[in-house]
Amino acid sequence: MTEVVSRRPLPLPVLLALLGQTAISAGTHLAARRATQDVDAISLVTLRILLSAAGYLGLLAALGGPRLPPRSTWRWWLGFGLLAGPVNQGFFVYGLSQSKATHAGLLYGLTPVGVYLLGVARKKERPNPSRLVGIAVAFAGVLVLLLGRGLAAALGPMVGDLFILGAVVAWVFWTAESRDMAREFGGLRTAGWSLIAGALWCLPAAPFVVKLEEFLAAPAIVWWCLFYLVVLTSMGSYALWNYALSRTEASRVAVFANLQPIATALAAWGLLDEQLGWETLVGGAFVLLGVRLAQRS
Repeated sequence: MTEVVSRRPLPLPVLLALLGQTAISAGTHLAARRATQDVDAISLVTLRILLSAAGYLGLLAALGGPRLPPRSTWRWWLGFGLLAGPVNQGFFVYGLSQSKATHAGLLYGLTPVGVYLLGVARKKERPNPSRLVGIAVAFAGVLVLLLGRGLAAALGPMVGDLFILGAVVAWVFWTAESRDMAREFGGLRTAGWSLIAGALWCLPAAPFVVKLEEFLAAPAIVWWCLFYLVVLTSMGSYALWNYALSRTEASRVAVFANLQPIATALAAWGLLDEQLGWETLVGGAFVLLGVRLAQRS
């Protein structure tokens, strides 16, 4: 059955949650990019997921109420925990270690398009000509971003961008599919149980991939970046995103990813001294224009 998207203004708490999540996400791209300059990306993401799961376990225990999801839903949590944790975060952090924070922000700007395409595939949205044109324009922007400086010059960043694009696909599926769980169990528990399930997938590999000696030898900024990724991103940002999903439609939540490219580009330019090359500006303009066309009612 086709879902009818509400056109009423977002409630103020939902709007504030999404704006906060957008601001945190812009910082996430910078924190992950900076941390991977001193520590191994796979080691960083594994430790991030394990610490986030431990934080959620403590938080859920302190809040009271159900600590575990119903047994009948465990298969869902394990499947989407793999998607939200090792796949999404792993591809994202590894991709950033090979690319730029500005590229990550632009690629995550494709989230609304992905949510719409998934809605069409699941027959919850009807195909719309202007949206299909927007999708084509947005992907043209991605190609400019990937290949703007030529294949040889872009080979390293392009590989990273492809991993980030894989993380975006995982985020799209998780956004679209976790809404029902968020409405039933709340945003905090949905985020927490997803990352706890993701940590279960990481535990067997943790002794072999977490390089504690790198973290002990790293400068203090790496520890601050890890703190940001665990507390603000995995716990705060995920909870805010799922809170919004529990209150409104996935397509209305996803559209706020449009703000990430601008926020990330400005932050990366100011804090990481990432230059905004022509391919970033032109590709970003195409991505934002395409997303705008795809979101027109």
